[in-house]
Amino acid sequence: MLSTIKNLPLSGKIGAAIVSFWIFIAIFGPFLSPHSAKEIVAWDVFEPIGGEYLLGTDYIGRDVLSRLMDGARFTVFIPLLAAALACSAGTLIALYASVSHQRVDELISRFMDALISIPSKIFALVMIAAFGSSIPILLAITAVSYMPGAFRIARALAVNVANMDFVTVARTRGEGKLYLAVKEILPNILHPMLADFGLRFVFVVLLLSSLSFLGLGVQPPQADLGSLVRENISGLAEWAPAVIIPALAIATITIAVNLLIDSFRGSATYSAGDK
Repeated sequence: MLSTIKNLPLSGKIGAAIVSFWIFIAIFGPFLSPHSAKEIVAWDVFEPIGGEYLLGTDYIGRDVLSRLMDGARFTVFIPLLAAALACSAGTLIALYASVSHQRVDELISRFMDALISIPSKIFALVMIAAFGSSIPILLAITAVSYMPGAFRIARALAVNVANMDFVTVARTRGEGKLYLAVKEILPNILHPMLADFGLRFVFVVLLLSSLSFLGLGVQPPQADLGSLVRENISGLAEWAPAVIIPALAIATITIAVNLLIDSFRGSATYSAGDK
């Protein structure tokens, strides 16, 4: 892993450093924050950066730094798990479709096309209206929303690999579908799917942040970075750090992941020789 990072271009190293920083904050932030995320620590609201409170205070006098360090775990871990579920499910279904009969492949593909035609935000709003907003619901919504996209990428890769000579040889010698999918096809599409996983993570971060900005994401007393922007929006006119800092945090997370993905683009290739 360290050797891989050393071989990255400068942009990739910057992305890896920022991503590592936010993962560290998501894991240890609640334990390292100077105050409780729910504690009102000052009488003055929207205090500026510096002084007793490093990033100022929010709209009711809570420490912004503590709120940020507590909310980062929701902005990092929910999208991470949702992207993992979406990519894993999409890849597994694509592998099954690629080694199945053409009719089965067509049926699965048409179903996924129907799902992908539904805008993710519209789907999220309908599901939240029906089932309410909670972390398990948000996780399920985002995973289902982005699974069809992961399926389409994985299927396109898997079908190409399934038509290669080494897979034909394995099929001729009597290997079963499970062997073909797991041993022959999956290793040759793994790198591109890892890159796609990074993109899905960014999509989920942006979707959850937009839902939280509308008040439909992570619910109080918990808050992710999108919620911090929404609840402090009244301070935007005076450039309050309480609204600017969480917005910049979301931007740094998404940009850093994109930089890291772009640096791995050269590895997202596959061939029979990779076996």
